[in-house]
Amino acid sequence: MPRTKKEPNRTDELLDELLLDYRTPDDILGEGGLLKQLSQRLIERALSGELNHHLKPNPSAPEGADPGEPSRPNSRNGYSKKTVQSQHGEMELSIPRDRNGEFEPVLVPKHQRRLAGLDEKILALYSRGLSTRDISAQLEELYGAQISVALISDVTDSVSEEVNAWQCRPLDEVYPILYLDALYVNLKVSGRVAKRAVYVVLGINREGNKDLLGLWTGEAESEGAKFCLKVLTDLKNRGLQDILIACVDGLSGFPQAIEALYPNTQVQLCIVHLIRNCLRYVPWKDSKAVVADLKPIYQAATLQEAETALDAFAAKWDGLYPAISQIWIRHWENVIPIFDYPMDIRRVIYTTNAIESLNRSLRKVIKTKAVFPDEESVFKPMYLTMNNIAKRWSRPIKNWKAALSHFAILFPGRFNH
Repeated sequence: MPRTKKEPNRTDELLDELLLDYRTPDDILGEGGLLKQLSQRLIERALSGELNHHLKPNPSAPEGADPGEPSRPNSRNGYSKKTVQSQHGEMELSIPRDRNGEFEPVLVPKHQRRLAGLDEKILALYSRGLSTRDISAQLEELYGAQISVALISDVTDSVSEEVNAWQCRPLDEVYPILYLDALYVNLKVSGRVAKRAVYVVLGINREGNKDLLGLWTGEAESEGAKFCLKVLTDLKNRGLQDILIACVDGLSGFPQAIEALYPNTQVQLCIVHLIRNCLRYVPWKDSKAVVADLKPIYQAATLQEAETALDAFAAKWDGLYPAISQIWIRHWENVIPIFDYPMDIRRVIYTTNAIESLNRSLRKVIKTKAVFPDEESVFKPMYLTMNNIAKRWSRPIKNWKAALSHFAILFPGRFNH
C-alpha cells in the first residue's frame, strides 16, 4: 500500500508560525532566543495551572462563579517577579500568588533559584574533572548561560553530604573477592603540596555484582600496614566480616593488615599490576614479546608448571632485563595462591577489567588538576565519576556463574554465611 503524505497537525502549524522569523541559530538558541522564551512561557503557564489546582472550587459559591473571584475564601493575588538560573541563562518568571499565601509551587519551589536540570549538568561536568571556572565557561559557551563560579561551587558542595553518607553506609557481611588499589594525587597539606595515595576498594558480592566500598587518602611514601589497617578496620566497622580472596596491587602494607584483621583471607597479587611493573623495564619494541612469554607463568595449570615457565622466561630474558624475573621471584609468595584454585575461579580473579576500567576513568578526572586544595576536592569528583560508572554495572562479572559452585565447595560455611 503506498505511503500517504503525513497531514500537518495543529502542533506543526504552531511551530511553523513560531519559525517564521527564524534566520540564524541565535534566533532559537541565543540569549533571548525562541527556546528560552518558550521555556519561560511554558513554566509560567504550568505555575498558573498549579495555582488553579490549589484554588479548589468553593462548594458554597454560586454555580459558574469564577474561582479567582475575591469573594472566595482564597483567590489569586497577582504575581511576583523571580529571577532563576537555567540552562538557558537567567530567566525572569512571573510567579502567581494567592491571597492567603498558602500556595507552594512545585515546579519552582519557594527560595529555589535554579531550575531542575541545571544542577545535573553542573555535576556531570564536575565529574569529568572540570574546575568551577571551566564549568562556568562551558555553560556560557554551550547555552549562553552566565552561571557564577560561586553558584557552581554551591552545587558541587552539595555532593559532600552524599559522599559522607556513602563512606559510612553499611556493607555486606561477606565479599568473595576484594580488589584494593591506589591512585596518586598532589594535595595541599598545611600550605605545602605533597603526594598522597587515594585508596580505592572494589568488592565483588555473592551475586557477582561489583560494589565500590569507599575512598581513603594516605601518605604516598608510607603505604605501610598502619594506614592499610585503618582502611580495613573501617570496612570491618561497617559490617564486612569476611573476605575470601583479596587482590592487591603490590601495596606493601595490605597483606600484613589483611592477616591481622581477616586471618582466613587469601591474599592474591594482582597479575595485571605485576605485569605493568615489569614493563617499566622493557622498551616498547620488546613489550609484546615479554608479555607473551609471561603468560605461560600465570596461566599454568599447576604450580610446578608455573615454576618451569618462570625458569624458561629467566633463561630467555635475564640477559636483557634481569629485573623482571626478580620481580616475580620477590612476589612469588603472593602469586602462587592462584594455583590452588580451579580455572573457573582463576578466570574470575583474572577479570580485572572492572578495577582497571574504574581506575582509567578516575585517572582522567584527577589528572585535570595539578594540585587539589583539600581532601574533599579529591573525593567529590571521584565519587561522581564512580556513580556514573556504577550505573553501567547491570550484570554479574564474566565467568561468575561457573565460579559459584567452586566457591561454595572451597569455602564451606563462609561463602553461604
